[in-house]
Amino acid sequence: MTEIAIIQSSPLAPEAEPLLEGLILEYDGRYGAASRPGGARAEIGRYPAHAFSPPLGNFLLIRRGGETVAGGAFMSHDDETVEIKRIWTRDDQRRQGLARKVMQALEENAAALGYTRAYLTTGFRQPEAVGLYIAIGYRPLFDVTADPAFYRSLPFEKYIGARAGETGSTPVLPPAASFDEATARTSAIKAAQAEKIAARLALHRAAE
Repeated sequence: MTEIAIIQSSPLAPEAEPLLEGLILEYDGRYGAASRPGGARAEIGRYPAHAFSPPLGNFLLIRRGGETVAGGAFMSHDDETVEIKRIWTRDDQRRQGLARKVMQALEENAAALGYTRAYLTTGFRQPEAVGLYIAIGYRPLFDVTADPAFYRSLPFEKYIGARAGETGSTPVLPPAASFDEATARTSAIKAAQAEKIAARLALHRAAE
């Protein structure tokens, strides 16, 4: 089998298109294009490309035989925490450990930039992603015995770099009373995070 290469890229690079379009198809297929305003494309485009550039982030792709087959990214929440996003593997390349390789590379890259905590979320209809994150040491910040639909977005955390191996202490979020309540809560959390990230990006660019 052709060897793989992990490269640093950008959401604007042509080689990133298979990842972004693959994620849009996956999310809209699992949750429906009408599940959020603008569908998955609007969510994928929520953050500008420079949010995924060092030192506040990175965007990595796995290439095999000249084709993009997997990838992922992270962006900075604060001086300690990055949020891992855009984890994707092409359908015909799954169950080969590529997602694990992406996660390891992202964690190592973030740690090299001085970050010590990784945070991520996945959707309630992605049990394979939940299994992966738990298997590689991420701590669920939700009640794993509850119906995941009452969270909609399932958060995780893991200490990396200088704090690797430490146990997190972030409180576990209780389930919402209904799917609609979970949707409203998720939207509020994402909006607050987006404001925080935008402010951090603005400060960084002003200092350049």
